Amino acid sequence: MKFSLFVHMERTDLGKPHSELLAELEELVLLAEQAGFEAAWIGEHHGMEFTISPNPFINIAYLAAKTKTIRLGTGTIIAPFWHPIKLAGEAAMADVITGGRLDLGIARGAYSYEYQRVFPGLDAWGAGQRMREIIPAIRGLWDGDYEHTGEFWQFPPTTSSPKPLQRPYPPIWVAARDPNSHDFAVANACQVQVTPLASGDGEVASLMERFNAACQAHPDIPRPEIMLLMHTFVAEDAADADRLTRDLSQFYCQFGAWFQNKKPVRQGVLEPLTDEEIAAMPQYAPDKIRENLVIGEADEVIARLKTYEAQGYDQYSIWIDSGLTHERKKKSLQLFIDKVMPAFQEAGSR
Repeated sequence: MKFSLFVHMERTDLGKPHSELLAELEELVLLAEQAGFEAAWIGEHHGMEFTISPNPFINIAYLAAKTKTIRLGTGTIIAPFWHPIKLAGEAAMADVITGGRLDLGIARGAYSYEYQRVFPGLDAWGAGQRMREIIPAIRGLWDGDYEHTGEFWQFPPTTSSPKPLQRPYPPIWVAARDPNSHDFAVANACQVQVTPLASGDGEVASLMERFNAACQAHPDIPRPEIMLLMHTFVAEDAADADRLTRDLSQFYCQFGAWFQNKKPVRQGVLEPLTDEEIAAMPQYAPDKIRENLVIGEADEVIARLKTYEAQGYDQYSIWIDSGLTHERKKKSLQLFIDKVMPAFQEAGSR
């Protein structure tokens, strides 16, 4: 099982410069590269300091000049916010800039907050249908002289310029949850990204069952890779694990409030949650977070990850966005590198 890092700029303190956040992101990615991580993933989000990444291709181009071996992926592009010609061209340019290290992750998007502002009237169903239309269109544009007459886009014969360096295409990863999205990804020879969010190991197993069912339904297509994304923090002791649990509980309450899209947002920052609002999200209470996220000392983290490896996950991505300070993120990542990764390298994993 390979390892990767899912990382973004984030802040709640508007006094902290974005330039400093960028330097911190770079430091974490370089640390992951030096440790032999497979990839670093950066997504797309708009109008929120909670996750700062209006165009991941810009971050990837910047990191390409700072790195040599780690793959750089979009985790994920929000499909309905892009035109196929624009997405095909920018992804291809990113692949050229990275020297053929691009992984293209694509999703329908999740925040109604973003839909309202970037694409008013869009809902999750319409976003998902656009994702299904844009993926084959991208490949057609990379092949060249591709004409498209679809439900959402129409254009005359067009060729992506530039074309990607990787042949025939850079890997395309689809963020999947329900059985239909797994089936679409496998049927279209895409890799698969999944996350249980804070739903725990039962959902991790269920996601793999959906993936395996999709693979069985398409025996003519080689089995794609599947990546599991989870918040993962290695603690130095029990007290540190307790602190991490409390902080991640607060983070997920913030996440839940962003998803609900009911609270005021000023200068890209969500209005603070009240005690009553936090209490109304018991699924993110500290005891649930400790049970459902991967938080603990090294031996506990190793045991959890060995279970995921045995289930068949090809890549495990550490979701490090958390509201924690940079130093605490870096400390946890270094503990993972020093105390968790060797258990997998000895077994022959990267």
